[in-house]
Amino acid sequence: MDLFQKCDDFTRVDQAKALGLYPYFHMLTSGQDTEVDMDGHRTLMFGSNNYLGLTSDPRVKEASIKAVEKYGSGCSGSRFLNGTLDLHVELEAALARFLQKEDALVVSTGFQTNLSIISAITGRNDYILSDAMNHASIVDGTRLSFAKTLKFKHSDMDDLERLLIHCAADEKAGILIVTDGVFSIEGEICKLPDIVRLAGKYGARVMVDDAHAIGVLGQHGRGTAEYFGLNDGVDIIMNTFSKTLASLGGCIAASKKVIDYIKHNARPFIFSASIAPAQVAAAREALRILENEPQRVRRLNEIAAYMKRGLSQLPNVHIFDNGNDIVPIVPILTGSIGRTLYTAHLLLENGVYVNPVLPPAVHKDSCLQRTSYSATHTNAQLDEGIAIINNVLTQIAEMTDVNFDIDL
Repeated sequence: MDLFQKCDDFTRVDQAKALGLYPYFHMLTSGQDTEVDMDGHRTLMFGSNNYLGLTSDPRVKEASIKAVEKYGSGCSGSRFLNGTLDLHVELEAALARFLQKEDALVVSTGFQTNLSIISAITGRNDYILSDAMNHASIVDGTRLSFAKTLKFKHSDMDDLERLLIHCAADEKAGILIVTDGVFSIEGEICKLPDIVRLAGKYGARVMVDDAHAIGVLGQHGRGTAEYFGLNDGVDIIMNTFSKTLASLGGCIAASKKVIDYIKHNARPFIFSASIAPAQVAAAREALRILENEPQRVRRLNEIAAYMKRGLSQLPNVHIFDNGNDIVPIVPILTGSIGRTLYTAHLLLENGVYVNPVLPPAVHKDSCLQRTSYSATHTNAQLDEGIAIINNVLTQIAEMTDVNFDIDL
């Protein structure tokens, strides 16, 4: 069989494009902001992870420009060799202080950060207990590790304890519990108090992926641990720069011993070029703004509640109840693949961009539109978006002559 036969047989994209419903790779000709120019049209951005709205902040852009002028466009090497700048070291120190850990390590991408942590810190005789709904980067990190990976049912603490009892029976095994702080599709907050309690009971360590929690949860935006007052109960905090910190990259925050071990044993970190100067400087400036302007976090939480309340009052809009009113991820349930594609298409035609979520991320009958917001959205923009969503979902509900039974 020809290796490329699978490519010839891959027709889903062509089918979606033929129907005019292909939902990906829309072209922007403007920067990330509350409004963008997408496919040549003014569009309300309700599908970005730019939570604090800092990608377009003049201070962040200026910091990035100055870094390029001083250091050039890249580092041309790994952190081990010629790729460590004073900017990297400064950012790591700032992140450690902000996340209230002894030390931190900057990694080139968020995805690589999870690969680095999990593959380095767990070994052949260890166990990884991972929430079934964890991000793909966590899943791939467990695959890269030689440890035995067991998934517990999503946010099911009884199932987690069942697995902990099994793993703790092996006295020579280390145990790492890994969870998203905020689950990226539904916007649920993990049950960190229960996880920390069970970890203490069975001698496990806790790692939290706070990609969608930094700048979102906690009085100062420090994430899930601060939100629950459990900073000492979380051993490793992972974060990305591509969301709240308006850049690209990731970081690990933990004890000095743990950071030093990961730094010298994580292949995804060791064999990758270091994060570019402009990205480091942008993340550092965004962090400085977050520290000095915590009101942005409160505004973001207010927007989350505003949109959840506004959308839930619409007769043809059904939102997923994620159990909180503070996370700026508000999913709209749209059911089948076909209905979800049609909805995303009509929303974009009418000036609102959202993220359609399709299998394998969700079941084929539980597809949804993931809407997400920035602290810099105005109430006028939010109200305009609510009105458009209402009109489109009402139109979809009245489409009795359209066959939504599409299985791509």
